[in-house]
Amino acid sequence: MDWVYYFLMLLVLLVGWLVNILGLPGLWLMVGAYGLYGWWTGWNNYVGWPSFIAVFVLAVLAEVVEFVAGAAGSAAAGGRKRGMIGAIVGGFLGAIFLSVIPIPIVAQVIGACLGAFIGAAVMELTDKDLRHSLRVGVGAAKGRLYGIVSKLAFGFAMFAVAAVAGLAWGGRRAAAPAAPPSPPAAVEASSTEPATMPLYVPPAMPTTAAAPDPASVPPAAPATLPSP
Repeated sequence: MDWVYYFLMLLVLLVGWLVNILGLPGLWLMVGAYGLYGWWTGWNNYVGWPSFIAVFVLAVLAEVVEFVAGAAGSAAAGGRKRGMIGAIVGGFLGAIFLSVIPIPIVAQVIGACLGAFIGAAVMELTDKDLRHSLRVGVGAAKGRLYGIVSKLAFGFAMFAVAAVAGLAWGGRRAAAPAAPPSPPAAVEASSTEPATMPLYVPPAMPTTAAAPDPASVPPAAPATLPSP
């Protein structure tokens, strides 16, 4: 059954890795799937604190790198807060509706970058000129691309750690307690007799009393007849 949980975890990890392109929190889906797999199979059996903390730290680093890359790309082009919001929303919608190239993953990346460009440019165009808006849109698209690539790299590292550390093979399950020793079997009375005992014992010979010495026997008194 642990192998079923393991392959289910790998499937969820793959889905979480791919939805990062859409701007969804796929890395945290991966963290949750790995932790749930550890809870299902028994903590410290396949999943322990070292590997779980490693996966968690990788997810945090990925979020930080994506935020810094996106903010740096937009800010370098002179973008404002509204431009960043437009880039986030546009990137999400673009990864869904602008993925026209029939190549998985590549289509979503291009769609997300194009959507970030359009979203940031439109939001900046509300009170700025076209040239400024296009410059901010290009910076947002670059930041989105850097963020996607960094999150995919961190997500791949998380997938590798979870797949190797959580491999359902040779777990440290607790051994079942040994059964108490059974009491010794009752020994029959016949088994205590020696094996060399003869099967037939001859009866004892009768003893005869020794004949009395004639000298020691007193003479018998003569019998007297009754008088007529």
